[in-house]
Amino acid sequence: MGRPLIYEILEKPATSCIIGLCSAIWFYIQKKNIGYSHVGLSYENAIEGHHWRIITSAFSHISILHLVFNMSALWSLGVVEKLGPLGLGVEYYLHYTLVLVVLSGILVLGMYHILIQRFKIEYFKRVTAVGYSCVVFGWMTILSVRQPSSKLDLFGFLSLPISFAPFESLIFTSIIVPQASFLGHLSGIIVGYAIAWGLIHGMSNFWAISMLGWIVLVFVFSLKRAGAYDISFLEIESVTDPSLPSVRFLPSGNGRTLQMSALPVSGAEIV
Repeated sequence: MGRPLIYEILEKPATSCIIGLCSAIWFYIQKKNIGYSHVGLSYENAIEGHHWRIITSAFSHISILHLVFNMSALWSLGVVEKLGPLGLGVEYYLHYTLVLVVLSGILVLGMYHILIQRFKIEYFKRVTAVGYSCVVFGWMTILSVRQPSSKLDLFGFLSLPISFAPFESLIFTSIIVPQASFLGHLSGIIVGYAIAWGLIHGMSNFWAISMLGWIVLVFVFSLKRAGAYDISFLEIESVTDPSLPSVRFLPSGNGRTLQMSALPVSGAEIV
């Protein structure tokens, strides 16, 4: 008999929270009948300023099968949280999950840009990606380099050697689910290798919090700019109070002269 689930959850707190978050978002999407086009990431949306979709697309799933596959793989990959003595652990997991979410989204947009602009494949303008697969494939890759003896367990009965899992899963999902984003999965693998080989390194609590802060700022202001949601507290109205002084430049013989209008004086006293 296996260990009680509660012990596994306590040993994988970050993984458990992410699975809970993705599941809650999936439930909300189903309840509100939200389509992938409302939360997914595409090249057309990105060039229109919908940068917030890099985040929403990563944590959103439309089909239950997609959610179960990704969360099952993520649960197995949560072993990273237990590998603190090997230089991994909970902090490492959180820091580089943040990196994987952002960089894999940016990289897939870069791939779309090359295919559209260089090779004139207009199809990729409208391809919309959703799901946590980029991050899942990234962690498969990191674990295959840092802990090649590990196994990837899917659905509780299918076990794959982690050293081959990234490319096995890439081919498997492309065959079984033709609409799966090959480039999205590949971007996760590329970023995963960059992290595992030390090309991307040096993340600390300071840099992670700083990065998270910038992500929140870009997320909120791109939402506001795109007009996707009404965020009234960010509304900034222009000030055109005629009682305030104005400053302007006037042409003159020797160049330009600065002129400033005076404030109106009413009932003023000079002492």
